[in-house]
Amino acid sequence: MNITILTYDSIDSTNTEALKQARQGADEGLCIVAREQTAGRGRHGRAWVSEKDTGLYFSIVLRPKVKTESIPLITLMAGVAVHDTLQELGINPDIKWVNDVLVGERKISGILAEATETPTGVAVVVGIGVNVRPSASAPGTATSIQENVPVPAFESIQNSLIKFLSYFYNVFNTDSAQIIEEWRRRSTYFAGKDVQVRLENKAIIGTTDGLEMNGALRIRSANGDVTIVQAGDVESLRATGSRQLSTDSR
Repeated sequence: MNITILTYDSIDSTNTEALKQARQGADEGLCIVAREQTAGRGRHGRAWVSEKDTGLYFSIVLRPKVKTESIPLITLMAGVAVHDTLQELGINPDIKWVNDVLVGERKISGILAEATETPTGVAVVVGIGVNVRPSASAPGTATSIQENVPVPAFESIQNSLIKFLSYFYNVFNTDSAQIIEEWRRRSTYFAGKDVQVRLENKAIIGTTDGLEMNGALRIRSANGDVTIVQAGDVESLRATGSRQLSTDSR
């Protein structure tokens, strides 16, 4: 994958710009990087705090050559790449399904993958935000590189991220199922984690029980029933101190 980097001092959203470029025919490997986002966003349209020089705001255009059902694994692939980027800095991260990277159960990075139709086929833009320095606007559940290790140059973090993304994207295109194994080795959320998953109209409580081949999360309830979660917000019950036993709350 050939990498081309476009750097902006300030932009509304690196993902928005990358999607626009993809629709205009941008090649795979185009990276949009910004020092600040004025309209950064996460999953479900949530705002992503993107103050100037406090984070790495990064989006890459990908044109995967896999079956459609494997495309959701791109988010897991990106999580593995972020994990190894932080680990290379001396941080001990964890990956929370499906798109958060944590340190000590506090969020240090978020991932947003968005697909779009283009004249040359489907493109997927993977947006990654990494908290580099503390931000006064960030929630108390967030952490940053600076709070864990000395901060290297932004370019060093960016180059390391590109290195790991390129490597694991090649793994993904060669054998997408291997991404599940790579994710399992890096995430305490893969199996045996007591969690609450907030869905659109209910919450379920249970224990994580691995992933489906498309990356969906398996949740096993106390009575042994398994729910397959394609999309939802996962919270560790150990982190929240919750000990609820009900499996359905509306």
